[in-house]
Amino acid sequence: MKLIAFDFDGTLSDSEMTVLLGRRKGVAAEMAEITERAMNDEIGYAESLRRRARLLEGLEEETAEAAYGEVELRPGAADLIGRLNDYGHRTAILTGGFERGVERALEKEGASVDAIVSNRLPVAGGRLTGEVEGPLVEGTKDRELERLADELGVRMEHTAAVGDGANDLPMLEVAGLAVGFAPKDAVRPVCDVVVSSMHRLEAEFEERGLLRAE
Repeated sequence: MKLIAFDFDGTLSDSEMTVLLGRRKGVAAEMAEITERAMNDEIGYAESLRRRARLLEGLEEETAEAAYGEVELRPGAADLIGRLNDYGHRTAILTGGFERGVERALEKEGASVDAIVSNRLPVAGGRLTGEVEGPLVEGTKDRELERLADELGVRMEHTAAVGDGANDLPMLEVAGLAVGFAPKDAVRPVCDVVVSSMHRLEAEFEERGLLRAE
């Protein structure tokens, strides 16, 4: 048994949640710029997340839910997760994105993982407060991966992490197998292997014995 941890935005999904939310508030361009700078390690992730959350202050909860409903998994992602689960591995999503978007995307595909570690956009009076809370605002993905591995009784050398951006660097650095999914330039040097599609990721897992070749 191994623990396979995925980033979400940019990895399992090509939807960027804050941009989808930003479109509903008319601030998508600002969102995209902040996100790109954070993923390239030009500004700290926690600061970038707080800036993006502030841009969403006042957005109606119902409108936010509609945006979460637009989040989708990449083609092949649900099948890959299902195969990993069936093979006896533990699967997790570690994302600085938002729990509701992850849940909605998984529900649409009938997919499930053992753990979701994510953030939340608090609501008061039916509107987003402009704040953000959760374990991956100030916390880092290496700590969460190590915590999950300890809870599940999986040694760190038996973990794999898949991610694309600078906030994935900590978990990629400590995982037994570090997979870059179309990674940013700042991320590429720490990756054991780089892929650009779910099909290629699945084939890589087969080649390394994590899955039985079909």
